[in-house]
This record gives sequence, C-alpha cells and structure tokens, in this order.
Amino acid sequence: MNEIIPSSVAALLRGRLLKNEVLANYTSWRTGGPADYVFIPADLEDLSLFLRAIPASLPVTWLGLGSNTLIRDGGLEGVVVITQGALNKIEQINPLEVRAEAGIASAQLARFTARAGSAGLEFMAGIPGTVGGALAMNAGCFGGETWQHVRMVETINRTGEIKLRPLADFTVSYRHVIRPESEWFVAGYFGLQPGDKEKSLAYIRTLLEKRNNSQPTGTANCGSVFRNPPGSFAGRLIEECGLKGKQLGGARVSQKHANFIINESDATSADIENLITSVGATVEEKTSVRLIPEVCIIGRQKT
Repeated sequence: MNEIIPSSVAALLRGRLLKNEVLANYTSWRTGGPADYVFIPADLEDLSLFLRAIPASLPVTWLGLGSNTLIRDGGLEGVVVITQGALNKIEQINPLEVRAEAGIASAQLARFTARAGSAGLEFMAGIPGTVGGALAMNAGCFGGETWQHVRMVETINRTGEIKLRPLADFTVSYRHVIRPESEWFVAGYFGLQPGDKEKSLAYIRTLLEKRNNSQPTGTANCGSVFRNPPGSFAGRLIEECGLKGKQLGGARVSQKHANFIINESDATSADIENLITSVGATVEEKTSVRLIPEVCIIGRQKT
C-alpha cells in the first residue's frame, strides 16, 4: 500500500488494496479495463481512514454492483472504491425507519424491511444495484423511486469526513440527483409504513416474477440502458425501430426487452458503447426522439 498511502496508515487499514485490477470482475456487463487501484474497505471507518490518507490529486471512482456503469476498455485512472460487500450494515431504527449502507443490494433492503413487517420499499427488489447507486441516480421501477422514501442520507467527502445531510441539500429528479460536490453516499435513512410480512414478501415475489418475464434476467446486462422519454418508453421506441436483436461485436439488443443490451459473447466495452450510440442515432433519425443514456459511461478508451 505504500505507493499511495504512508506505511504508518497502511498498517492500520483492514481493507484490501489491489493494483491494476481488471474491473470486468466488478461490473454486471462483465466488461471494463483495469483500475490503477481498487480498494475494498472493511467498513465505513476503514474507508474514512483510507480517503484521508491518499493523495488529494488521486481520482476516486465508486462502484457498487456495477450494474449501471459501463467502464471503457482502457480502464480507470486512480482508485476505485468497491462498496458492495463492504459497506453492508443495515438496521431497523424503528418500525417506520431503516438505515442501510451504500453497499447493501437494493433487493436485500426490500426483503429486510418486508421481513420486519414494514412496507413501502418492496419495489426496490427490482432494482439491480446497491443502495448507494439507487441514491446516486434516484433509481426506480414498478412505479416507485428511491428518493420518494428517503428521509436523510450520510455522505463522505474526499477527505474522509462523514456528514448527515437533510433532503434539502439535494436536487432530485427522474434518474438524476445533484449532490454536494466531491461527496458520495455511504448510507440512506428510509421511511417505511406499517405492513404485513407475508403480504410484502408475496408482493416482492410477484414483482420479481413480472421482472423475470419481461427482462433478460440471468444475462450479463446493466439494466435499462436509456431513460424513458417524457410520455413514452425507450424500449418501445427501440423495438418500433426494428432494433431488437441488433448486434455489434459481442453486444446485442435483447430480444426480450429492447432497452437492455446484453454481453452475449465476450463483448468489449467498445462493442457495447458503439451499440448504444448506434441505437440512439437510429431512434432519433426515425422518430426525432433523442434517447438519453441512463447508464454511466466512464474511463479511458483502449489504445
């Protein structure tokens, strides 16, 4: 660890620091080049210590399940912090409020609250990512959106300072959240309603069955690729343009749901990005609707 942090601090860290780690191992598309460094913290305290120790000039990127991110084949400069499996504490503060750290899978949060006899977060079982990602983009499905249920959040800044922030500190819209600069979500406090355990669990099963019937679950994909334009659906527009099954390299538009792109056969990130660009251009040419990618595309092009 001595290359980017002092040895005196390295001895105190309990997490894992990996060098030149291939990021395809951390994304749901199973693509992406190497990061200079990957840090998997032991917990929030460990993460805070790490951020305080690294050089201020070192870029920091965050990944949960990597389900809404396309990392280019050239990889990422700096350090990538992996929250999934690391920031994994979840606790019921009272019957009407739960705190979940950023690395908790959204589906895990949905099931946890349902089993506790609380209602309101069942829809999150259909979000293929973590709480941190859901907070960062106001993820939603089945008519629900994450920030409809947020009461307050915890963030951490570039120097490792943890802050408790109210809703007023954020500007939230459809699949977009403006947050204080150089701060990242590390936990969310969610409001709940009184519920019935068996009814909530049954509802989750119904939602997941609906998702499995309509989406290409079990394949390497990122979830929805494009935001739904006002008054319409991205998948419907893509399908109406005859793009279901369209393939570039190892990437293909899903036959099951046109707003999903799957890594069908050893796709590169360039294959996927080129297919996203091609689909967007075709839809705009044929319908005059410009589709906005929901997926975050980051990193260096491979040289």
